[in-house]
Amino acid sequence: MAEKSEAAKAFTLPSPDLSDVQYGPYERNVLDLWKAKSDKPTPLVVCIHGGGFKGGNKNTYMQEKAAILVNLCLEAGISVAAINYRLSGQAKAPAAMLDGARAVQFLRSKAQEWNFDPERFAATGGSAGGGISLWLGFHDDLADPEASDPVKRESTRLSCMGVVATQSSYDLLFIRDMFPGNTAWEHPALLEFYGITREEIDSPRARKLYQEVSALPHLSADDPPVFMFYPQPNVPLAPDAGPNVAIHHPKFGFVLKEKLDALGIECIVRCQDDYEGDAREQYYREMLEFFQRHFGCG
Repeated sequence: MAEKSEAAKAFTLPSPDLSDVQYGPYERNVLDLWKAKSDKPTPLVVCIHGGGFKGGNKNTYMQEKAAILVNLCLEAGISVAAINYRLSGQAKAPAAMLDGARAVQFLRSKAQEWNFDPERFAATGGSAGGGISLWLGFHDDLADPEASDPVKRESTRLSCMGVVATQSSYDLLFIRDMFPGNTAWEHPALLEFYGITREEIDSPRARKLYQEVSALPHLSADDPPVFMFYPQPNVPLAPDAGPNVAIHHPKFGFVLKEKLDALGIECIVRCQDDYEGDAREQYYREMLEFFQRHFGCG
């Protein structure tokens, strides 16, 4: 278990109001919910754990990394949900992204019952969870007005996203070109995510999957704004950096920012060297302020 930062130790995760609510048909389609106390419908932040699409769960993520954000959100009158999703050992790409979309649709379907404002939803997550969050924000709306399942009629769109140490692209060829000489592009977690071998990275099937699950190919002028934090300094990748360092490098954020700036969409990128001392509480407070501004509250 990762050691908690001093900031994290100061925030205890409260017990959720609802635990392991089934939002979809699969075993890992479960979520927890913390309801903010309010007479009016509240905004909602959906938290999505990381783990390279092959591990992790909502319980560990919320206790070890997101307890600060939960406390800050509840104090600000913002409800919080945390989801599990299918891992790559159970289903390959784009299953994790589609589970994230299903969770958002399910939560919207419960807006009246659980006192949410369906027009004010955000997503957050670290690494793979951040990648799912970006995908949700940038992908075209998956709502199907003609669906027999009422949950599928709900929108998957977001008001904004706040992500940590995440990837704006899962295109292995793009990653290889972005970090020449580094092996991040053949990271075992990504190969397993797609269900491909190293020899298949340039195959038509792989290229199609890259386009489907990466954030960058889905950008459009009506997309929501993003806050991004990277727990590394914004410096060039060292020649001896391992693939785990590269796959969480701030360059992913700045590549996305360049594209969003051109579209006139706000994108804030913060790095470890933007803060003094323990950054976690500082960036979560800034992320909360970002959410509040785009929710039109606070």
